[in-house]
Amino acid sequence: MNSGGNDLILIDKPRPHTTVIRLNRPERMNSMSFDLMVPLHRTLEEVSEDNDTTCVILTGEGRGFCSGADTSNDGGAPPNIDGLSLSRIATKAMQVLADLVPTMQRMPQPVICAINGPAIGGGMCLTLGADIRLAAESAYFRAAGINNGLTATELGLSYLLPRAIGSTRAFEIMLSGRDVSAREAAEIGLVSRAVPDADLMDEALDLADQINGWSTQGVALTKRTMWAGLEMGSLRAAIEMENQTQLFVRLTTQNFEEAVRARREDRPPEFGD
Repeated sequence: MNSGGNDLILIDKPRPHTTVIRLNRPERMNSMSFDLMVPLHRTLEEVSEDNDTTCVILTGEGRGFCSGADTSNDGGAPPNIDGLSLSRIATKAMQVLADLVPTMQRMPQPVICAINGPAIGGGMCLTLGADIRLAAESAYFRAAGINNGLTATELGLSYLLPRAIGSTRAFEIMLSGRDVSAREAAEIGLVSRAVPDADLMDEALDLADQINGWSTQGVALTKRTMWAGLEMGSLRAAIEMENQTQLFVRLTTQNFEEAVRARREDRPPEFGD
């Protein structure tokens, strides 16, 4: 099925409680046209409100995940720009794209990015908004702003990439503009693992099934705490936040008691939150 009648974003639920969002502009390697990114933003917000979805997979159709900036003249325009000056249109355009990563982070569901091919420029940035990244062996990454005479710093990359792989590697990748293979990406922690292309979606769906076996509330608050922890200023502040979150789930659910019973009875737990 598609999102709101827009066939550039495909939505499917191939397994219970897992929604797959697929970028569907393969002839342009899913480049970041406004015709594609505006409905993607809308879809992410809609899926975040779907109480039956407890895990999300984001992937691309065709041979690429997302090739970054759209250089064609048929990619649409930012919404609601009538009467705006060029400067204000540019600001709005950047804001539409820049809000994609925070929107992914705000979703209560974990987002698994199944990177089926090249993730270039803004496409690489988009993968950094996911909670978990799996890459097909044919995938590669490039911080392409630097190749285009611009900066490599866009859509949160200067913040997220050093936290994912360390500042030294991030500097080298962003300043050189070189390609990072899926194998190297796995070695340096940019992705969790690289898998054969044919196995990518099965691996992502199996991982989603594993996550969906746990407490929905526990998973959602773990995600929220992890992202907040990346912006914490001290260990003490992080521990205080963890304490409050852990106590909240422990005291407002019977999840811990159910986990103990399930282990005793040698069965999977059934968390009711």
